[in-house]
Amino acid sequence: MTSEAPARPTRVGVEASTAFKVGSRRFEFAPHNCFACGQLNAHGLHLVLHGQADGCWTELSLPQRFEGWEGIVHGGILAAILDEVMAWALVGQDSWGLTARLSIEFKRPVQIGQAIRAEGWMTEKRRRLLRTHGQILDGATGALLATGEAVYVAADERRKRELKERYQFRLVDDPAGTAATRPQQAGGRP
Repeated sequence: MTSEAPARPTRVGVEASTAFKVGSRRFEFAPHNCFACGQLNAHGLHLVLHGQADGCWTELSLPQRFEGWEGIVHGGILAAILDEVMAWALVGQDSWGLTARLSIEFKRPVQIGQAIRAEGWMTEKRRRLLRTHGQILDGATGALLATGEAVYVAADERRKRELKERYQFRLVDDPAGTAATRPQQAGGRP
């Protein structure tokens, strides 16, 4: 009996990366085990994230191991993807936070193997509460598949320094990098 590695999500039009790019700069961080973006988690999504100062996006398709009903991606996986792009949308503004509230509205089923684009952006910052919105779009048509809203509690400066040190987080110039594509405006983004 042989053991096969689990199928990994397929990225659409992007190469694997360990850095979160914002225009011509990139945020680098050490490999880690996050289910959504960590490259060390054998069962994770391995999201490749891109962004700009006010948002974050990723493109991928999901294999059968993320299935709920036959042929349809499990809603919890889509919620994790939205939580991740909304949380990383905070990084472009040097904010780090923990999810306090997450609300997802599913518009249409996402099929296994379907190309999707997930986007997140910050909409409000009130003291330590950071409000975000996100959406998942059909990668081929741009049709709205799911929306999300979240509130994050911002880490204080001491905790932010600890997190940056733990994950060896740093901002570097990337002269070879290209400006990230801005998120699509579908789904009611302000």
